[in-house]
Amino acid sequence: MFFAQYYLDCLSQASYLIADETTGRAVVVDPRRDVDQYLAEAQARGFTVEGVINTHFHADFLAGHLELAARTGAWIGYGSRAETEYPIRKLADGERIVLGAVELEVVETPGHTPESISVLVRERAGDPVPYGVLTGDALFVGDVGRPDLLASAGVSAEELGRMLYDSVHRRLMALPDEVRVFPAHGAGSACGKNLSTERQSTIGEQRATNYACAPMGEEEFVALVTAGQPAAPGYFGYDAELNRRVRGLFDRASAVALAAAEFLAARAGGAVVVDARDPYAFAAGHLRGAVNVPADGRFAEQAGTVLSPDRPLVVIAPEGQEVETVTRLARIGFDRVGGYAADPAAVLAAAGGELRIADRRTAAELRARLADAEPPLVVDVRGEGERAAGRIEGSLHLPLAELPARMGEIPRERAVVVHCAGGHRSSIAASLLRHAGHERVADLLGGYAAWEEVERAAAG
Repeated sequence: MFFAQYYLDCLSQASYLIADETTGRAVVVDPRRDVDQYLAEAQARGFTVEGVINTHFHADFLAGHLELAARTGAWIGYGSRAETEYPIRKLADGERIVLGAVELEVVETPGHTPESISVLVRERAGDPVPYGVLTGDALFVGDVGRPDLLASAGVSAEELGRMLYDSVHRRLMALPDEVRVFPAHGAGSACGKNLSTERQSTIGEQRATNYACAPMGEEEFVALVTAGQPAAPGYFGYDAELNRRVRGLFDRASAVALAAAEFLAARAGGAVVVDARDPYAFAAGHLRGAVNVPADGRFAEQAGTVLSPDRPLVVIAPEGQEVETVTRLARIGFDRVGGYAADPAAVLAAAGGELRIADRRTAAELRARLADAEPPLVVDVRGEGERAAGRIEGSLHLPLAELPARMGEIPRERAVVVHCAGGHRSSIAASLLRHAGHERVADLLGGYAAWEEVERAAAG
């Protein structure tokens, strides 16, 4: 058996290539949209990709099933409850996919979504203990899939939670302890709240250490897994729906270099400027209205949180990362990218009166300003758990994922200082507010960590 995991740090997403080395027959599970890596591996090893399985309708990325099917002729498989615009093979509970001696078995594990499945992998048909189980978003290392996402429109979180209880406690936990667990996501993903940095585990380890796998009743489980979930990024519903539909295929050649005049013309025509440089470079000089989403973080997820897939985009990227930045937008279905600046310095030089410098405040400056007769409004864009551990008194809590829909809560006439934990998300949020027309916006250098230091120093 050949078994490989491909992990994409930007989206904390795992996909898999499984093959029988004797027959050369292979299947890809939960592929991302840029599929060259799977095909290169298959070609180098003499494999034929004959099937593509999605464990569910993914909400956090656009899956590469259509791309793989177009390039290989492979069938596309989903759980039996899935409905799509394109032809699929509906995989029934207990169905076996024979690649040779290597065999895959479908296990229905609804709960994260109604159509979710897991895939048991056996090196040899009839092995009493499977090699592993690909759990999709039903079971993670350290967590289980959240049952409250928009991917499951029309089904309540409680209904899905009950399905998930059955899937985890009665189906997956019934597997032998030795079975390896290979999930679709790891730490950082918004598909759960407590995902581990480990990329694989075993059923036994999860039985012993995963809070959601501990012995408990259904009511307790549902209450536990639905509580404290972070706000879902705004693009999740869009991607979940797009994964059901016929759509355009990914084309790396669509990443076009634009001269300064072309770039500025696209901007004048209504394209939103996505500036993927780090917050310090952005603050030193950027185009008015540009949205700063640094490429060195969770770029795709954060871009999908604050931008709309319906708006045309143009990109300013760090040197050498231009094509990768456009590709990362395509991975979440943001295809309306007109191109990237071939020479960002030339774009900024030609911008004239459209060039801006971002206002950034130190923690000491903010502390002094809060004592003024008209203090700024402090906006905290961290998550719920982060805020519970400490906050700036009087601050307004608007998690980044909720900010686009709740900007109306911020008075336009008042000065605003945005903060996060360290200064990354606050630059995104402050730029989004300026893009929406807020003029008196600054963000906090060093974030809440810097604020704590200043407070400790002041306390003596």
